Amino acid sequence: MHWADHTAQRLRDRGGPQVSCSGITPSGEFHIGHLREILSAEMIHRACLDGGLESDYVFIVDSMDPLRRVYDFLSDSYLKYIGHPLAYIPAPGPDGEPGDGSTSYAEHFLRPFLEALSQIGVNPKVVMNHETYESGGFAESIDNAISMRGEIREIIEKISGRELDEDWFPYNPRDSSGSMDGVKVTGYEKPFVSWVDSNGVEGRSDIRKGDGKLPWRIDWAARWIIHGITCEPAGKDHGASGGSYDTGIPICRLLGGNPPDKITYEWIQLKGMGAMSSSSGVTVGPMEALGLVPPEIMRFVIARSKMGRHIDFDTGASLFRVAEEYERLVANPPLENEGMSKRQKIAVQTQNGAIRMSQLERGANPSDSIGGVSFGHLSFLTQIKNTDEGVWDSLRKSGHVTGEPSESLVGRLSKMRNWIGGDHFPEDGRIRILTEARDEIREEISEKGVDLLGELSSTMGDCEWNYEAIEKCIREAFEKIDIPSRDGYIALYLALLGRQFGPRAATIIGEMEREDFVSLAREYSRC
Repeated sequence: MHWADHTAQRLRDRGGPQVSCSGITPSGEFHIGHLREILSAEMIHRACLDGGLESDYVFIVDSMDPLRRVYDFLSDSYLKYIGHPLAYIPAPGPDGEPGDGSTSYAEHFLRPFLEALSQIGVNPKVVMNHETYESGGFAESIDNAISMRGEIREIIEKISGRELDEDWFPYNPRDSSGSMDGVKVTGYEKPFVSWVDSNGVEGRSDIRKGDGKLPWRIDWAARWIIHGITCEPAGKDHGASGGSYDTGIPICRLLGGNPPDKITYEWIQLKGMGAMSSSSGVTVGPMEALGLVPPEIMRFVIARSKMGRHIDFDTGASLFRVAEEYERLVANPPLENEGMSKRQKIAVQTQNGAIRMSQLERGANPSDSIGGVSFGHLSFLTQIKNTDEGVWDSLRKSGHVTGEPSESLVGRLSKMRNWIGGDHFPEDGRIRILTEARDEIREEISEKGVDLLGELSSTMGDCEWNYEAIEKCIREAFEKIDIPSRDGYIALYLALLGRQFGPRAATIIGEMEREDFVSLAREYSRC
C-alpha cells in the first residue's frame, strides 16, 4: 500500500482523532525541500480521512524563533534585531532595510509561501507559535518544564550527548529590548521568570505571555501536547540518533503527553547539486517551482517516493519523464490480479495511491488534471505557437479540446510558457521547425531517406491534413520505399528539426502548412 495509507493504518491503531502537523521557521526565502515535510503530513492527513478516521492538519509557524543572523538580503540595520522573535521585528523592504512595522518579518515571508501551498492543494489550519505563547497556551508546559528542569537536562544530555551549561534553564526570556540573547535567569516564582540581561538590566517575564519561549527541543515536545499532534514527519537531521525527535519523545511523556510516532523523511536534492539548503544557496523556491511545474506533477514527485528515499528534483529534462509517468498511470491505472506476487500488488497499490495523493482536491478525477493534452504535446505547441489562442485553435483542430479550454489547461499552458522561456528548460527539448533545406543536413540524410522525402513530397499533396491521416501516409511511404521505420523517422526529423529525434513526426507535420512541408520535402529530394 501507499506509504501515506500505511501510516494512516498505524495511526488507526493509536486510536482517537488524528492531527497531522508540519511547520516552518519564516526566516527567509523558502525552498522546494520544505514541501516534502508539508506534503508528507498533508498526504497522511488525506489518507486518514480516506480510511474513515477523524483527522485534522495543522501548520505551525515558528514565529517565536529569533532572528539568528543578518542574511544576505538584509541590511546591517537588522543587527539590532538579532535574538528578537521574528513576529516582533519589522519586515524588510526591497532595499533590505527594516520597514515601518506594519508587517512583521514572519508575516512577510510566510504569505507568499502560504500562497504557494494553496496552489498545490494544501490549505492547513495555520498556527502562529507566538500567538500560542501570547495566549498562555504554553504556560502549563513551561511551568512543568521548569519544575522538572533536572529530569529534562538529564534527557537532553544523555540522549543528545550535549553537555548543557551549569546555569541552563528550560525557558528563554526576552530582555528589556525584546532580545533572547545574553539573558540570564535569576529565579522563578510562578508565573514570573526573573532575569538580568547583558546590560545589567533586571526584569521578569510572564510565562503566560509572549515574554519568552521554550528551547527548541522542549518547545517541540510541548506543542505535541498543546495541539494533540499524533503525526509529524521530520527531516533526517531531526530524526538522527540523538536528534530532536529522540529527546522530544521522552520530554513529551515527562510533561504528561503522548508523543507521535517517530516519522522521518529524506531530503530533496537538486539533481547533481546535493540537498537543498537555504544556507548553502542550493535552492529552488516553491513559487518559482510552481510557476514552472503543474501542481499535480509537483505533488506526484513527493507522492511517488517513499519518505525514506531522497528525491532528485529536476526542472530540466527529467520533468518530461516524470510527467509522462504521471500521465501513463492516469490513462491506464494499474490493476491487481490474482496471479500477482505480493510485491507486484504492493507496487500497484503504491502507484494508484500516488496518483490519488497527487490531486489538488481530495477525491478529484485525475484525468481532469491533464485536460486531454499530454505534457509533451503541450510543450511542442507552446514552442511553435506564439499566442495562447494559436495553441487552443490547434487543440480544437486535433480534437484534444472542444470549445473553451479548462481552467486546469489554461494554468498548465501558462506554466509551460514560463518553463520554456526560462533557464530551466532543457536545450534538447527546444523545438524549431525548419522551413528551408540546409546543406549540412543534406549530408546526414541517407539515400533511402532522400527517396522517402521525395515520395512524401508527392503523396502529402493529396493527404487529409490531420495527425492520423498523415501518420498513415508516412507508414505507407515507409513500405513503398522499403526503409526501416527507425531510419525513416531519422530522415524526417533531420529534415524537420535538424536532429535525429523529436515529438511525434505526424504531429509536427500536421502543425505545418501543407505547402511548407511539401516544399521542404521536395527540396531535400532533389539532392
